[in-house]
Amino acid sequence: HAHGQGYSDLNFLIPELVQRIDYRKGPYFAEEGDFASAGSARLKLYDKLPQGIASATLGSNGYARTLLANSTDLGSGSLLYALEAGHNNGPWLSPENFRKFSGVLRYSSGSLDSGYTITAMAYQARWNSSDQIPQRAVAAGRLDRFGALDPSDGGDTARYSLSYGMHQRNFDGAGLLEFNAYAVRSRLELFSNFTFFQDDPVNGDQFQQTERRGVLGVNLAQTWSGKLGVSDTATKIGLQTRYDRLDPVGLYSTVNRQRLSTTREDRVRQTSAGIYAENTTQWLEKMRTIAGLRYDRYHFDVASNIAQNSGKKNDSLVSPKLSFVVGPWAQTEYFVNYGEGFHSNDARGTTATIGPKSGLPIDPVVPLVKTRGTELGVRTEIIPGLQSSLSVWQLKLGSELVFIGDAGDTEASRASKRRGIEWNNHYKLIDWLLVDADLAVSRARFTQFDPVGQRIPGSIDKVVSVGFTVTDYKGWFGGMQLRYFGPRPLIEDNSVRSQSTVLTNARIGYQIGKNARVTLDVFNLFNRKASDIDYFYSSQLAGEAAPVDDIHFHPVEPRSARLSVTYNF
Repeated sequence: HAHGQGYSDLNFLIPELVQRIDYRKGPYFAEEGDFASAGSARLKLYDKLPQGIASATLGSNGYARTLLANSTDLGSGSLLYALEAGHNNGPWLSPENFRKFSGVLRYSSGSLDSGYTITAMAYQARWNSSDQIPQRAVAAGRLDRFGALDPSDGGDTARYSLSYGMHQRNFDGAGLLEFNAYAVRSRLELFSNFTFFQDDPVNGDQFQQTERRGVLGVNLAQTWSGKLGVSDTATKIGLQTRYDRLDPVGLYSTVNRQRLSTTREDRVRQTSAGIYAENTTQWLEKMRTIAGLRYDRYHFDVASNIAQNSGKKNDSLVSPKLSFVVGPWAQTEYFVNYGEGFHSNDARGTTATIGPKSGLPIDPVVPLVKTRGTELGVRTEIIPGLQSSLSVWQLKLGSELVFIGDAGDTEASRASKRRGIEWNNHYKLIDWLLVDADLAVSRARFTQFDPVGQRIPGSIDKVVSVGFTVTDYKGWFGGMQLRYFGPRPLIEDNSVRSQSTVLTNARIGYQIGKNARVTLDVFNLFNRKASDIDYFYSSQLAGEAAPVDDIHFHPVEPRSARLSVTYNF
C-alpha cells in the first residue's frame, strides 16, 4: 500500500467511541494472522454510549476539534451517532493545514447472549507535510528544524466502511457463534520528497503514491465449552477471508503535485483465507494449556504497466501455537509460549522481475514469510493493588521487507532475530491514584552475515514508560506520562546512531457538576528537542555537486497545549 511520512493514520477512529482495546503480544494466538507476529490490537466500539458527548477543543498552532456523539433508543435497539471535525497547523513553517471530518452510525440490538450490530463509518482528511529534513541543512543554518525543503509535500485520504456483526449463544450456554462481515472503500494520495534533487536536478525528486482500494471480508467462529474427562475445555474453530482490490496502486514522478511521468502503475487482486482451531483445557487445578493451529493461503494477481512485472502467485503456510500456564500460587502464575506466524509481502514484489526505475533485473520476493516466537514469563498480584508481569522473549523473522518508495522496488532483506525482556507494572495505590511503570529491553540483529553489518536500522534497544493517573480527587482528574526511547542504529554497521528521545505529556481537569468538565492537555511538557524519525541515507540539496550521506530527521513538536470543554447529556 502507499505509505510514507512516518505515521500510521488512525484518524478514522473517534477516541471517545472506543470502549476498550485488547492487546496481544507475540504470534501465540490462532485467530491472529497476517502481521500479528509482534502482536495485535483489537478495538471494541461502544454499542451504546453511557452519556451523550458535546466537546470543543482549542490549542496551540491552530489546533481545533469539535465532537458531537450520542445514543438513542430506536426500535428494539440503540442507535449511536457521532460527528467529528478537526484542524491543525502544527509548529511547521509551512503550515500543515490538516483538515479532517469523521462520522459514525452504529445500530445495535440484543443482549450478551444474542445480538447484532451494523456500523457505518466515514472519514476524510487532507494535509501538507513537512517531511524529514537533512541534518546538515539545519546545522548550516540553511533550514529551520521546523522548515520544509518541499512545501508541496502532503496528501489526502478518505475511508468509508460498512460492517455487520452478530453473536448467538447456544441454548445450553455451552457454545457461541460469532460472525462479522465488512466492506471498506478507501483512497490515499501521498506526495513526498526524501532525496530532494538527487535523481532530478531540474524538477526535484518529489513522487506521488496513489491508491484506490476496495476490501471485502468475512470472519466466522464457533466456540464449544464442555468437559474432556474431568477437565474443563473450550474449543474455538474459525474461518477468516479477505479480498483486496486495488485500482490502481501507482507511483509517479511529480513537481508541486503535478505528474511528470509514471514510475509504475499496478492493478492488484489479493485474496486470503485462513482457518484456525484453538483449544484451552484446564488439565489440573493449577495447569492449563492453549493449543492452536492455523492455515493460511494467499493468492496474488498483479497487472502492471510494465509487462514483465505482471503475474500471479500463490502461497500458503501452517502456523502451530502452544502455551502452558501453571499456577496460581500466592496469586502468581507462570507461562511458556511458542508460536509461529507470518507476514505477507507486497503483492507487487511477488511478481516483479524488472526494477521500475532502474530497468535492471530484480528477484521476486517470497509472498509469505514465516516468523517464530517464544516467551517465558510470570504474572503476579501478590502485592495488593499491583499487577506485574515479567517476561523474556525471542522473535525470528524469515526476512525483513523494505519498500523503496521513490524507486518502486520491494526488497526482502536478511533474516533477523530479536530477543528481549519486558517488565510491566500497574499499581492502584489508592482509589483515585494509579501508577504505571513499564520497561522493555531488546536486541535486534540480522542472523545472516554480511560485511555491511548485522544491526537492523531503526531497531530500538530500550523503551521506558512511567506515569500516574488521578481518576477523581474532589472533582480533579489528570495524569502525567514520561516515555523514553533509547538510541538506535541507523545503519547496519552501527557507525551512525540516533539520539534518545524523552517526551512527557500531562493532563489536568476538573469536573463541574454532573455533566461538564474542563481539561488541559500539555504535550512535550519540558519542551525537549528530539526526533520522531531518524533515517540515514544519501540526498542532494539544490546547489550541492553530489549526493551526501546524512541523517534525515523529523522533529517532535515543541511544547503545546490544548484546552477542552466537554458537556455530557
